[in-house]
Amino acid sequence: MPAALTSSPVGEGRSSARTLAGLLEQLGDIPLRRVRIQPPLGTATEQDLINADPHEDGLCELVDGVLVEKAMGLRESLLAAALLALLRGFVDPPNLGLVTGAGGTFGLFPGLVRIPDVAFISWARIPGGRVPAEPIPQIAPDLAVEVLSEGNTPKEMERKRREYFAAGVRLVWMIDPEHRTVTIFTGPDQSTTLDTTQTLEGGDVLPGFHVALTTLFAELDRQGPQGT
Repeated sequence: MPAALTSSPVGEGRSSARTLAGLLEQLGDIPLRRVRIQPPLGTATEQDLINADPHEDGLCELVDGVLVEKAMGLRESLLAAALLALLRGFVDPPNLGLVTGAGGTFGLFPGLVRIPDVAFISWARIPGGRVPAEPIPQIAPDLAVEVLSEGNTPKEMERKRREYFAAGVRLVWMIDPEHRTVTIFTGPDQSTTLDTTQTLEGGDVLPGFHVALTTLFAELDRQGPQGT
């Protein structure tokens, strides 16, 4: 089980930026449209995140005292749902742990809540070996999956990776629908990129799990019956 999550590798749970431009840079050069201004910038808490209306504010993460809307899209959701189904089909029969999808919150550090598009948490990481009752459990998953959207930036995703691994995540998959690749990270700067001629495997985190990427990305090419 990972060490207790006591401090963020990036900040202390509050923004140190003095200007809006500085805040956007600190958050990873993200578009301004993804930053919620209520509660006031730098003051948001986990309770504010819990109280946020996803229909009005979008699905948000808590970063440096700011509610940051996740970048989303239909293609990204489709790929995440397909991968989630494959992972559950592998994880559930032997009862290896839990697989979460959109809306699955993780309190990585005080003041830092991330929502991977898909995640796997082994029972060994879950206190008491039961589904957590709290809306934002203070645990880190074994595997975190991010499906890249148009609104994501390279700097934002680099920051996320560093936070994930600092919190104890063992494996990160970054799925790129545009280029149909998956980059496997076993550390913040240790990666391998696979294309549709290759197979995605679970490594030491989920030994035995594998899926041909041509099969996964074929979800993007589905069509209805001819003539409909």
